[in-house]
Order: sequence, then structure tokens, then C-alpha cells
Amino acid sequence: MDASIAPEVIRRPVPAHMTHIVSSISCYRERGAGLTNFRHAAPLSLPFLINLGSPFRIALGREPDRSDIQPSFVAGLFPGPVQIESDGRAMCVQIDFTPLGAYRFYGGAVPDLTARMVDIGDLLGRDGRELGERVAEADNWQRRLDIIETFVLERTVHEPSPAIAAALSQLWRSAGAARISDIASDIGWSRKHLARRFHNEIGVSPKTLARMLRFHRACELARNGDRRGWAGIAIEAGFADQAHLARDFKEFSGEKPTIWAARLEQLDPRLIREAGG
Repeated sequence: MDASIAPEVIRRPVPAHMTHIVSSISCYRERGAGLTNFRHAAPLSLPFLINLGSPFRIALGREPDRSDIQPSFVAGLFPGPVQIESDGRAMCVQIDFTPLGAYRFYGGAVPDLTARMVDIGDLLGRDGRELGERVAEADNWQRRLDIIETFVLERTVHEPSPAIAAALSQLWRSAGAARISDIASDIGWSRKHLARRFHNEIGVSPKTLARMLRFHRACELARNGDRRGWAGIAIEAGFADQAHLARDFKEFSGEKPTIWAARLEQLDPRLIREAGG
């Protein structure tokens, strides 16, 4: 891609006092080259995006069309591919919440955001609309990031259940390999009760998140050039076999593993934003 028209991406290191809330903070500005068939595969973070230019077209699990214009919005977890297009004039500021950070910020609204994108004004009312105006009026990127960071910190008032935090930590540390029944037993709950409470605070069931984490572990191994091939990656990432991995790849990325890998090789590396924990 011609460097003169390549998008500008500015990532601010997450301050230590915000690492329990957000996984990334960034600004994005296009200079003529837009996104075409760009995908996030089953993201593990929850975006909070303030639009400052032409809005993106974003669709869950399918190609976006003209009806999928998304201005400033928030979104929950989605266990599938998120497809994005833009016209070369997009500009935004974005904070990506961790799953527990999203609960700390949104509280009980988290499950209502699952597999949805919601206008910031619709969710946060006047405060959300005024935030967008203040960010748009700021005269530089650093000031814009300061405004949105302060807004997030001031509204981070909900505390997740210690049991759910512990369950999530076990799943995350094991990259989805921990048994759900063992996690439930460790915290003294039934598996059914854990599933209900987990969904209420994270937005998906522990089983679904475990599958997403295993998928991302397989992606990580593939990107790092694992020499064992897809069969070896499947076993290392906790899948029963290569066929199991292929099914989850199709569900979470919309592609076969080999097609996914070939597409990533062709992408501008500055735009590869696989969400992490």
C-alpha cells in the first residue's frame, strides 16, 4: 500500500490504572485507502468507538451493505466474524474493553450488547452524545484520548462478582482449556448457576467464551509459524482433532483455516487487530 494513503493508526499504551478495564486505546484516520472485506474473527474485546469521519459499514457474520452504516457505537462480544468496510475517509477514537472491564463500565447492560452494535447516544443518553461532541471539538489526538479516558474512568463504578472474575481468570489463563464443571466446582456453584451468572456479567456462556479462547490460541500458534501443521495446532489449542478446529474456524472467522491464513498474509500488517485479553 502506498504510504501516502495508508491509514494512520495511533495506539496509546494502556495506563497501569486502566489495565483492568481496557485492552487497547487507539486513534484511526484514513487518508484515501478504505477497508474492504476486513474482518475481526470472534473478538475478545468490546469496542467503544467515537466516529469523527465517514462512518464504517459493519455487519456481524456477513458482508456489510449500505444499511449497516455505524456512527459512534458500543458493542458486545460476538462469537463470529465481524466484517468492516470504509470509504477511505473514516476517522475515529476507540477504546476496547476487556470482558470484565465492560461489566465495570456498563454494569447489567452487558448481556444486552451481545451480538449487537448500539448507538452511544441510545445507550448512554445525553452523556454519550456530549462525549462525542467534546471529542470531535478537541484539536489533537492526545486531547481526544484524554477526554475519552477520563469519561471511562468516571463511569467505571460496577464491581463484577468475585466468583465470575475467578471463573473468567481460569478460562483466560488456560486459553479455554479449563473444564467448566471444574471451574464451577472450584467456586462452589452448579454448572447451570455458573452459566447463568457468567452470561449476566460477560454476555456469553463460559462454554462459548472457552471456544472463542481456544480459537484465538489456534490463531496465535498459526501466526507464530507452528511447524506441526493444523493437526498439531488443533491438539495444542485444546481441540479434539483437526476437524473440530476446522468447524470452529468456520464459525468464528467465516473461513477455513487455510483461507484465513492466506488472507492474513496479504493484509497490511498495520491493520491486523486480532483482539486479545
